Amino acid sequence: MHESGTASEAGPNDGSGVDREFLALERELSVFLRRARASSGEMAREVHPDLEPAAYGLLVRLEEAGQQRATELAAYFGVGKATMSRQLRALEELGLVTREPDPADGRASLVRLTQEGMARFRHVRDARRDRYRSKLADWDRREVAELARLLHQLNARAEG
Repeated sequence: MHESGTASEAGPNDGSGVDREFLALERELSVFLRRARASSGEMAREVHPDLEPAAYGLLVRLEEAGQQRATELAAYFGVGKATMSRQLRALEELGLVTREPDPADGRASLVRLTQEGMARFRHVRDARRDRYRSKLADWDRREVAELARLLHQLNARAEG
């Protein structure tokens, strides 16, 4: 190991049973997740002052994937049906989502963003993207693409 002792210079194990690369990863992910939770709360309030931070992710998913059944959303987020129903009811009351009968199964309904929900979400998302551009202005585009690729890979493994 070099004098600086950075994780990249250490071997897989420093002899004490500590895997420095994974400790560094855990530390950085913890900081990242704390900041992401705080940011999600801010973005939720920007969409609507009464929107719960956890519900912001539902808007993201509905914008990405289009209309879905509540059971699909619950499975995607790993929450129970009751939790999903409560969050969707709150979004419905705020006028951000609507439910329509599922043509494939009349007993089920499909949830989709309303025009108001889409407009509010996109406004906040675009402002967030501008903040990312500003914070990463000195990064090479390839570095940004590599970070996105690695995070996608991490998220894909977490799903499986």
